[in-house]
Amino acid sequence: MTTALVSEGLSLQTAAEVAARLSRPDLGRWLGQVEKVRHCAHPVRLVGGSDTVDCATGEVVGSYSSTREPDGVTYVRCGNRRASVCPSCSHEYKGDVWHVLMAGAAGGMKDVPDTVAAHPLVFATMTAPSFGPVHGAKKPGRPGSRRCLPRTGDRRKVCPHGRPLWCMAVHDHTDPMAGQPLCVDCYDYTAHLVWQWWAPELWRRFTITLRRRLAQHLGLSETAACRLVQVQFAKVAEFQRRGIVHFHALIRLDGAPTDTDAYPAPAVHVDSATLAELVLDAARSVWCDAPPVDVNDQPRRMRFGAQVDARPVTGAADRDRHGPQLHPETVAAYIAKYATKAAADLPTDSDGGNQHLRRLQTTLHQLGCRATIAGLNSGEQPYQGWGRWQGMLGFRGHLATKSRRYSVTLGRLRQARRDYVQRRRRPSEQAVFMVDDQTDVAETTLVVGSWQYAGMGWLTNGDAALAAASAARARDA
Repeated sequence: MTTALVSEGLSLQTAAEVAARLSRPDLGRWLGQVEKVRHCAHPVRLVGGSDTVDCATGEVVGSYSSTREPDGVTYVRCGNRRASVCPSCSHEYKGDVWHVLMAGAAGGMKDVPDTVAAHPLVFATMTAPSFGPVHGAKKPGRPGSRRCLPRTGDRRKVCPHGRPLWCMAVHDHTDPMAGQPLCVDCYDYTAHLVWQWWAPELWRRFTITLRRRLAQHLGLSETAACRLVQVQFAKVAEFQRRGIVHFHALIRLDGAPTDTDAYPAPAVHVDSATLAELVLDAARSVWCDAPPVDVNDQPRRMRFGAQVDARPVTGAADRDRHGPQLHPETVAAYIAKYATKAAADLPTDSDGGNQHLRRLQTTLHQLGCRATIAGLNSGEQPYQGWGRWQGMLGFRGHLATKSRRYSVTLGRLRQARRDYVQRRRRPSEQAVFMVDDQTDVAETTLVVGSWQYAGMGWLTNGDAALAAASAARARDA
């Protein structure tokens, strides 16, 4: 068997581990563990046990221990949102984000009434400013040349370092050159990273500015306007090819919530086209001053880039066409797919690297050290912990966020899934988690557990190969 497995591309050691697992008498229970974690690629290993107690009588109606499982460990899903790390958990996360977005855009699901579909709704995109010319990949079918940066005027136009400021190539979307600076010496890496660090603050100020613009449009004070109309949103941060985030957001207007209606219509008339104009005005006018990194640096005024877009969203729009108006399902699917991507998922060159991203990470490390020293000397640390965010290229915000009353929360979606799984299992196999405080279900039992972390991932490469094969069969089915 080992020879046959090696012929399929497995290493000798991995093939031996697969053969050993397949020959064990507890193979069926181990495969049951793979199915229970829904084919997670890097599950969390736990050791311990739990008792299910009847809350009325105090009787222990079921017990569970990891010692009953093969290898004495219990597996639970890793929950990683990145597709490159765990396709299964990433797919589930993407689906949850889609439900959050779709429930707030069209209603009629997840306890959000379908009446929200009539509320003013806008899909907005806000990008970062330019920090130097980069190679671009242009989608076919759009007006103008598909060439990266066509030569216009003086063909001898070069940067101060003697490099050309034009590129006549047509870059495919997967081309690793896309997003790379035309001149790395001209590119302002410091300003890039400073903007990335303060992007969450810029978004926060945008929401404040939008509420003020809305009140000014109505001719009311902010307090009076809040009693009639409120701004709700859900946004996702996407990494552009140049290694900087831009925001996609669904922005909706509601009325002030009441005890009987959490999603009332606005008490004033503001259509989606007007809301789009207010969003554009707020995005173009908002700014914040970023403090200098150290004594040798200068403060910078942070703004969004020139590429700001806002379009009305309506159920009457065409699902398959990106026109002046967009369909809720189209927008929700478009935004949700970016919730599972990160800086590490950006394309690399033939050597498996990305020089631009590596330089960003190196610069971030250097700036983090400088900012820490400056903070210790001055007592102020606006960039505290900056260097720890190298994996996110200095972006410290959440990739997917929403306002409180936009729609259902990810926590409630996950709790509903856990409750469903618990109801299907026998008492002796109940889940290892306590019931969430937010659940609305009247529980008659209590799960009391004692668990310890034992590691991440499958125990051997052979187990990981078998789990991956099982996941592939499940996807094919």
